[in-house]
Amino acid sequence: MSSNNIFVRLGAGIWRALDGARKVLHLILLVVVFLVFFGAVVNAPPLMPDRAALFVQPVGALVDQLEGDPYDRAIAEILDEAPPETLVQDVIDALALAKTDDRIPAVHLELSALGGGGLSKLQRIAAAIDDFRESGKPVIASADYFSQSGYYLAAHASEIYMHPEGLVFLQGYGGFRSYYKDAIDTLRLDWNVFRVGTHKSYVEPYTRMDMSPEDRESRTRLVNQFWGMYQQDVEAARGLQDGAIDDFAQNLVEHVTAAGGDLAIAALNNELVDKLLGRAELRAVLQDYVGEDSRDSTDYSSVDSGDYLRQMRLLHGDDTKDENVAVVIAVGNILDGSQSPGTIGGDSTAALLREALTDESVKAVVLRVDSPGGSVFASEVIAQEVKALQAAGKPVVASMGSVAASGGYWISVVTDRIIASPATITGSIGVFGMFPTYQRSLAAIGIATDGVGTTPWSGQLRPDREMSEPMKQLFQLIINDTYDDFISGVANSRAMDKEFVDSIAQGQVWAGRDALENGLIDELGTFEDAIRVAAELAGLNDGEYGTKTIDIKLSPTEQMVLDLLAFAQKAGLDAGSLIDKPTALESFATRLQKLIAGVTQFNDRKGVYSHCFCEID
Repeated sequence: MSSNNIFVRLGAGIWRALDGARKVLHLILLVVVFLVFFGAVVNAPPLMPDRAALFVQPVGALVDQLEGDPYDRAIAEILDEAPPETLVQDVIDALALAKTDDRIPAVHLELSALGGGGLSKLQRIAAAIDDFRESGKPVIASADYFSQSGYYLAAHASEIYMHPEGLVFLQGYGGFRSYYKDAIDTLRLDWNVFRVGTHKSYVEPYTRMDMSPEDRESRTRLVNQFWGMYQQDVEAARGLQDGAIDDFAQNLVEHVTAAGGDLAIAALNNELVDKLLGRAELRAVLQDYVGEDSRDSTDYSSVDSGDYLRQMRLLHGDDTKDENVAVVIAVGNILDGSQSPGTIGGDSTAALLREALTDESVKAVVLRVDSPGGSVFASEVIAQEVKALQAAGKPVVASMGSVAASGGYWISVVTDRIIASPATITGSIGVFGMFPTYQRSLAAIGIATDGVGTTPWSGQLRPDREMSEPMKQLFQLIINDTYDDFISGVANSRAMDKEFVDSIAQGQVWAGRDALENGLIDELGTFEDAIRVAAELAGLNDGEYGTKTIDIKLSPTEQMVLDLLAFAQKAGLDAGSLIDKPTALESFATRLQKLIAGVTQFNDRKGVYSHCFCEID
């Protein structure tokens, strides 16, 4: 009897344990189902009208990759605190999908909020606008104010409308920067600079008070080429006479004077816009194309390009197949270690390339480079991963964006093929290092540094001590050797004579056509051309391969948090109340950090950099 009771109790205990496990598993299953449903509800785009204009409104800078950690940026977007940026590929994809969509009879391209973008990025979107118009559907461009970048895109539209109080401001291209040599001397700093390259101008603000003749010559050549490309593209798209754009920019005061001081009338008189319309009048024009909005008879029927793109991607899925060309995006300054998107990390970008290496569906890789360079060590870490892909039989093609210079060229030159646009800035093959010391500043307020060491190098890399001559010689030897490695690598990768490489190096920067003529790239083309070439090198047949973007992804926990916040926001709750907002002091510190990041963020292990002052505004 007692034995039987033991077994009964044992069986009952097992049953309770199994029942408890069942309840836990049931709860987990319910949570998973809830989260899946929750995510679907949160991420579902609004319903698409039967007939609507595609509303495309680029905001901020045009970029190939959004800046910042994906989770932090998503939080900032929910709180409406994210820096304004627009992905070029999103605009292109939305236009391509709308081209064959019968629900989209027209596109409204609103350009008031466009902050700018490299000419190569503008050319990519302009090509997508031209392709859309081949469907016979119109593109209506409008703005309260047309920046130079905004007008470039507007010129490719079917019609251009501007607010009567607006203006078209074409400032041309230029490159300007501040110089600090006198301030450095006043503060009694010793800014030790080491470089190789007669045109390597990145260090010049610390050594002089104006632009060097070499940099002036190089930059003048660049800005003239870019202004020439801008004029040619806009005049051809708009059907203007040759020289019309330059005449409007050079003689703006005269044109505005002739228009009675009215900037908008001046643009209209010079055929830069078709009509001057207030917002109500513009809505009426758009209603003629697509009809009234079902919820507001004073507005026109429209769908936001972001909502449209999310809906179409949900319907059609991604573009991956059994065999794929992977895309790895490398945008921003090149720094050592792991970095967030918008900055190229030696370790983080190398990890993305290794992911492409281990993915059996990836047969080739396109490395999209938009970078002025940075750390030489980090650049070489990335270059070695490119070589590992090649050794595994996976060809790599470099697709150059607006800038692929210095370190950006270092990581490109080792690829199997380099494709750039005519408006790409590349080259800037040169190396530098800087080490400021402030012992004279300290001496001025009665502070000195002294001590002992076992070798001549003891205490040499202290900013409160003067750099010794042997240390300066050693630093310069390192810079010289790195430059020699750079030009030797270019000569080997491009099958060029080393002396010739040196002659076109020395920190000189080149636009795409000059780079092609000098042998620094293989061909002029687009991002899409780079994908096609990569597929051809891998022996993939047209139409039988997909594309797979390899980037940093959110963890399931991060996605769950974002879904909860988005749901709260849609339910009318203040999502910001669920997150600690930065104090005024923290906000100030963040802004200050961004301001000085141009100098402080560099973290090369040897203090050796290949970075280009490539800004063309």
